[in-house]
Amino acid sequence: MNRIVGLETEYGCLSADEPGVAAAIARVRDWIFNGQRYGLIDVHQRDWDEPAGNGGFLFNGGRCYLDMGHLEYCTPECLSLADVLRYDRAGDAMLQEALRALGLEEKVSFIRNNVDHYSGATFGCHENYLLRRAAPLTETNLRSLLAFLTLRMLYTSAGRVGATQGSEARGEFSRPGAGPGFQISQRADYINNDLFEWVQFNRAIINTRDEPLADGRKYRRLHLLHGDTNVLPCGLMLKIGTTALALDLLEMNCLPKVMIDDAVGVFRRLSREPDGPWLVRQADGRCVEAVALLQQFERAARRELGGRDPETDQLLAVWQETLEALAENPASLVGRVDWITKRWLLQEFCDREKVSWGDPWLKSQDLEYHQVDPARSLGLAAARTPPVWEIPPEDAAQAALQAPANTRASARAHVMRLLQDEPCSYYIDWEIIGVEGNHALLLPNPFDPNPKDVERWMQFLR
Repeated sequence: MNRIVGLETEYGCLSADEPGVAAAIARVRDWIFNGQRYGLIDVHQRDWDEPAGNGGFLFNGGRCYLDMGHLEYCTPECLSLADVLRYDRAGDAMLQEALRALGLEEKVSFIRNNVDHYSGATFGCHENYLLRRAAPLTETNLRSLLAFLTLRMLYTSAGRVGATQGSEARGEFSRPGAGPGFQISQRADYINNDLFEWVQFNRAIINTRDEPLADGRKYRRLHLLHGDTNVLPCGLMLKIGTTALALDLLEMNCLPKVMIDDAVGVFRRLSREPDGPWLVRQADGRCVEAVALLQQFERAARRELGGRDPETDQLLAVWQETLEALAENPASLVGRVDWITKRWLLQEFCDREKVSWGDPWLKSQDLEYHQVDPARSLGLAAARTPPVWEIPPEDAAQAALQAPANTRASARAHVMRLLQDEPCSYYIDWEIIGVEGNHALLLPNPFDPNPKDVERWMQFLR
């Protein structure tokens, strides 16, 4: 990739343990940081809803904390698709190890999904992409990027059973209480705007908050929250990889001029059309197949970026295959695209058990698709991952303890290891580390794994 990328995953949790979900989540969080096992706990309040002890930074360069009742894991800054997958899986491995160590493996499970079927609440998988400040954010480019981020759902979404009552009650698509048996996107019912800066209550396809967590003169951070949490490695790599390529095209001012009418309406409507025809009205009034529009982005990326490096070429090949399959034979994407795989598995279940899509049993099976435990995950059992993107379990376990060597995360992890043995009060954030009585260490360049100021700064502590 040509940019820094990071993921934030909020996990659902199921618990049959008598103290309940909140207690189980707190025990797992505490196990991660007890004895500085995987990281350093926050010793200062970070925000009004993040008191001291709520979470902390990890020795792999990432972060783990409680967010509105959910355990959230953030990957470190990653510069390759393989690292995105490796560090994403490291979070799963860490949580599963905690459950085993605490004797909770048979009573508590973590779920990589985005919908609470009981309450209708949603929780997210947020994507973060570093964007050069000089990127030409013209109206044409923003509308083209908005079109891509809307339509990519056809190969990035995780699928869900049913619909959210709150969305239906607005009368946009159906009568209250009515709803589809299956949707393509878990988040579609919760997206209200095309561009907005908040992350709750008025969720947008493009979040406009300008918080770079880096040198603001050089960089922006594109913070996306409309995407689903992927289970299949191929789905995750397509989501992250093709979005990174679209941003490369943006920075080169080479995005295809694709503009759609009512992006939010398209997002919600396509979600309720798992059988197609996936027609989209463009800004000029013409109706076009969504896959044909996505192919314009793929062809532009191939033309401008093909041959740049092996990772890009591998990604372009899988992207092209995926779009061709969506147009001609979506069922061939079982094991690669989450929503298609889940729908196929659930249809097999319905046929075998002779139940309808309205049966509550389906929501339980929906959750089983997203189990973090590989031994229980219906999704991982069906995965067909391109060999180049296979991540062995031992690689994920190593990534739980070791930061990427080619990004700022390496410097942060190095300083954290040194702070383990120092009797001091510290403050750690993505781009700054502070110690009481000392000036702050600034890490403004997320591409720099070895800032020259680190060793000099550490000398003041000794």
